[in-house]
Amino acid sequence: MKELKERMSFPDKPIEITNDNSEENKKKYPLLIIDCWAIWCTPCLIIAPMIKKLAKEYNGKIVFGKLNVDQNRELAMKYNIMSIPTLLVFKNGELVDRIIGAMPYDVLNSKIKTYLEKS
Repeated sequence: MKELKERMSFPDKPIEITNDNSEENKKKYPLLIIDCWAIWCTPCLIIAPMIKKLAKEYNGKIVFGKLNVDQNRELAMKYNIMSIPTLLVFKNGELVDRIIGAMPYDVLNSKIKTYLEKS
């Protein structure tokens, strides 16, 4: 029952991350992966459906967020986002890794799966 309740509190689609809510979300979710993107970035638009699919697939285990770097420059600078797409991986509120660039779904899924194995 506890597991079901926890799973229900995890969104099954990417949440919007902003300068104002990033700290709250890092504390709330034990494993948070933030997709740093921009509307003009073609590779970002290519991986967007993959991020949505992963959010459903890992519901209850990983929460995915979307950070528009143009609208949230302060946060983009804080994490030294130099190229997009960049995925920031947070475990228990700490930045533990970054995945840079677009890649096929299978490769991205394989990389993300390793963070569950390290738990």
